[in-house]
Amino acid sequence: MRRATRWDRVRYWFDRTMSKGTPALIGWLGLASAALVVVVATAAVVVAPDDSADNGNWPGMVWRSLLRTLDPGTMGDDTGTGPFLGLMLLATVGGIFIVSSLIGVITTGLEGKIAELRKGRSRVVEHGHTVLLGWSEQVFTVVAELVEANQSKRKSCVAILANRDKVEMEDAIRDRVGDLGRTRIVCRTGDPLKIADVELVSPGTARSIVIVTPETEDADTRVIKVLLSLGSREWGRRRPHVVAAVHDSANLPAARLAGGENANVIDADDVAIRLIVQSHRQSGLSQVYTDLLDFAGHEFYMRREPALAGTTFGDALSAYELGIPSGLRRADGTVLLNPPMDTVIRTDDEVIVLAEDDLLIRLASDPAPPVKEAAIATATPRAPEPERTLMLGWNHRAPKIIELLDEFLAPGSALTVAAPREDPTGRLRPRTNLAVDFVRAEPTDRPSLEALDVGSYQHIIVLSEEGVDHKSADARTLVTLLHLRDMEDALGDPFSIVSEINDDANREIAQVTKADDFVVSEKLISLMLTQLSENRYLYDVFVDLLDPAGSEIYLKPACDYLVPGEEADFATLTESARRRGEVALGYRLTEHFHEPPDYGVVLNPDKTAPLTLAADDRVIVLAED
Repeated sequence: MRRATRWDRVRYWFDRTMSKGTPALIGWLGLASAALVVVVATAAVVVAPDDSADNGNWPGMVWRSLLRTLDPGTMGDDTGTGPFLGLMLLATVGGIFIVSSLIGVITTGLEGKIAELRKGRSRVVEHGHTVLLGWSEQVFTVVAELVEANQSKRKSCVAILANRDKVEMEDAIRDRVGDLGRTRIVCRTGDPLKIADVELVSPGTARSIVIVTPETEDADTRVIKVLLSLGSREWGRRRPHVVAAVHDSANLPAARLAGGENANVIDADDVAIRLIVQSHRQSGLSQVYTDLLDFAGHEFYMRREPALAGTTFGDALSAYELGIPSGLRRADGTVLLNPPMDTVIRTDDEVIVLAEDDLLIRLASDPAPPVKEAAIATATPRAPEPERTLMLGWNHRAPKIIELLDEFLAPGSALTVAAPREDPTGRLRPRTNLAVDFVRAEPTDRPSLEALDVGSYQHIIVLSEEGVDHKSADARTLVTLLHLRDMEDALGDPFSIVSEINDDANREIAQVTKADDFVVSEKLISLMLTQLSENRYLYDVFVDLLDPAGSEIYLKPACDYLVPGEEADFATLTESARRRGEVALGYRLTEHFHEPPDYGVVLNPDKTAPLTLAADDRVIVLAED
């Protein structure tokens, strides 16, 4: 084997320096320029001494050679002997090649740097920012909510890492979200499953990390993998909290194990099911939750109030000028929503306050407005009665919906499932209060619906179809709702309709059907993830709200609280609810049920503004039952 010669080593060294990119090439061109200038100046002194003397000898010739190398046009004014002019021509021609090469190298280097920036592979240098890992339609809702939440902050940042082109992500966010206010959106291209890629968005200095649910069949598996990937990272003393959602309840234990103590993992299916069931019983509930979770509306905040230490929770209901106390968070993390009215507030307690913004929460400086006793009504006890419910369609949530209905409904209640498939109800668990029947029918077919005798049911649940894309499923739901609306008008408004919608953009379209409520589960999950990214301790609040064992949100008849048609105010309504051991959060006006964007829901109203409710309006309360 031939041994490497000195020339081989020199050539290898030259090749290695050239491979270092634009800086190395510029360096070599600089050396070539210097060599050309020195050689030409020295030769001029030797072969044309008189001309050199006229131009400042060797230092002057160095300067003239440099000018001709950098600017070929300088040679036009040269005079002298032939050898002198020849040397100046040599400097000029050499300069043309060197400068041309330099321009090409710089241009190529800039193009390469721009291409590198477009790939989004540079590291984000931020602190206290929110990190989003992954990409789906969920990103737009989360980003829009974070922008709204950060309006009162001087500056904020959201860093997104996904397997997509950086510029495409930024363009999509600008198109879908619009004005970003004071929030900067930084996108990086990478795989959230790779630790090296995750480092691009500086997770170690982030405030929180949101794992975006991908739009794939194995979405839960990928979320769990990302949780495991984050768990394997060395975090040091400070670790941001992580929020994520799984759509199959069976994957929840694995996801929570993968996420560890610092992760809040939401069971998206369970949330959607509970909202569908509770909205079926009290229309408007999903809109109330949307308002509570949406940063553009009213949210729950936690704050210490030393001035309230020693007072009872019942007295604290009238202590705020703006904001509604809804519960307490003890020093050990225990959350008490709607605690007994005689519960004493401790010094280290945090009051859970419903308010439009944390900056607007303030204690009242004046005494509470007088209660209008004449307007307070006495609730009439109502014994639970059996109900008949019609479920149109079938998906993976249906079995759990039926189980939950069996818990909520009175004994003797009945449910009819109508779907274009074989009977799936034979595999259901035994039930105590609910008798289930099945009819094969096509929900989008008018004759099939008419054959079901829909007028004999008090409630109708329309489930989204599985196996088709969200647009097609929502289109089928819309057709079904139009048929039901037309039949309801003919029958004289005998039943309530609760529908499951996939895309929130279709909700306004579906308003023409005037269904009583729409559960847009994907949007609600996105809103909940955003709330938890801002305050992880709200997780216990939402779990308590959705747990039938604790206090929940109810929309109860207004006539149980205020005399219909009698002028009162919200302070009087608050007192009426307090006497029943409940917290009044607001009300819903029936005449505005179908008017966006609030659909009749009013939360945290002015306590002293005149208020007159009709018998069919609803009062929104936190209550045990």
